[in-house]
Amino acid sequence: MKRYFGTDGVRGIAGTDLDGKTAFILGAAAVALLGPRLVIGKDTRRSGDMLEAALVAGITSRGGTALLAGIIPTPAVALLTRQLGANGGVVISASHNPPEYNGIKFFDAQGFKLTTAQEDSLEDTLQDVLDRGATGSLPSPATGDCIGTSHVIEDARERYIQHATGVLKNHNITLDTLKVAVDCGNGAAFATTPEALRRLGAEVTAINDAGDGDTINVESGSTDVTALRELVRNVGADLGIAHDGDADRTIALDALGNTIDGDYIEAICALDMNVRGELPNTTIVSTVMCNLGLIKAMRAHGIQVIQTAVGDANVLEAMRQGGHQLGGEQSGHMIFLKHNTTGDGLITALMLMAAMQRSGRTLADLANAALTKYPQQLINVTVANKTALLGNEVIAEAISETEDALERKGGGRVLVRASGTEELVRVMVEAVSEQTALEQAEKLATVVTEQMSGD
Repeated sequence: MKRYFGTDGVRGIAGTDLDGKTAFILGAAAVALLGPRLVIGKDTRRSGDMLEAALVAGITSRGGTALLAGIIPTPAVALLTRQLGANGGVVISASHNPPEYNGIKFFDAQGFKLTTAQEDSLEDTLQDVLDRGATGSLPSPATGDCIGTSHVIEDARERYIQHATGVLKNHNITLDTLKVAVDCGNGAAFATTPEALRRLGAEVTAINDAGDGDTINVESGSTDVTALRELVRNVGADLGIAHDGDADRTIALDALGNTIDGDYIEAICALDMNVRGELPNTTIVSTVMCNLGLIKAMRAHGIQVIQTAVGDANVLEAMRQGGHQLGGEQSGHMIFLKHNTTGDGLITALMLMAAMQRSGRTLADLANAALTKYPQQLINVTVANKTALLGNEVIAEAISETEDALERKGGGRVLVRASGTEELVRVMVEAVSEQTALEQAEKLATVVTEQMSGD
């Protein structure tokens, strides 16, 4: 039977994979699972209004109250859920995916993403209603004056901006010496990140900041920094900041336009926090996708790196279990648990710039000092059925042969995994040289294609 929840909520092409009926069911089920007061935020996609309306209908039909935050970053929903004492939060966004996609994901009352058990409860309800035609798993509809209502949170963005800027203001750090280029990706950050940086004194030049949901993530944002790189060079910026559609991640560029991804950002912030005594257990959390160079660089400074499965929910779980304050992914998802309960692109950008201001060094200097990366090649292979990867003996043997080849050539690492959101298998190879990484990745990707293309 089809599973609706992936690595980050329910996601798919709006109107087909994810329609109003699905959103209505999720809204109604969320009232039963989380409680009656739910904050709803969305990114700029055209389909956001449709899905929001369906969610509100589902919530209010079961006696709940929908608190509407409008177009706002995902981390702001987590913050507002806590600040307003709501029972949970709902985000309508497909993150870095193209405009035709959308998604629905949830936070609990503390602003944390749902546990696997909680998601499974919503999953069971979706399967019961959509696949089996059984509505008994939904709470009974409300009637009369028990029917719920919706309310607009008028100061939603302002609350988030004040919280984020307060993180630096509380440490007496300003950005008035920095020139910053920002690519909002035409997503949820268009009205928050540029404003927050300006309030802290930065000189800001922003692009893709019109909030045009029809072009969200299109040749822009954290998945394509080409335009931002050109902007950084043209305006002479000290750094560039790029967000994805829901602004829970950040990719940075230094003044020369070099990409500073999540591994670099985490390393820079870890060293800064460690010096200031704000890195509990001298430990950070990352995923199996982090570069081998991050692990070796942190080890040289006495910092342990815990690696989890891919997904910020897995990173967060390890952080909470171990009492760790910093975790992240190479993709730019960073969790600073002292400042928010989920990945926060704006907080990440501010913490990175705070490290620059404290040290008086350029971003390039900090990145070069923080770690030396192993050359890495990542190839995405489109497959007919990604679940067929598990148990494929031919691919397993090819992985083993690749690992042996890397060992003979000075060491490295291999990771082959199914995407959590798309019908893709990701083939990643790290090696001591770019050529070796590319050769071995291409060879292994060919095997995956032959085994799983479905031709």
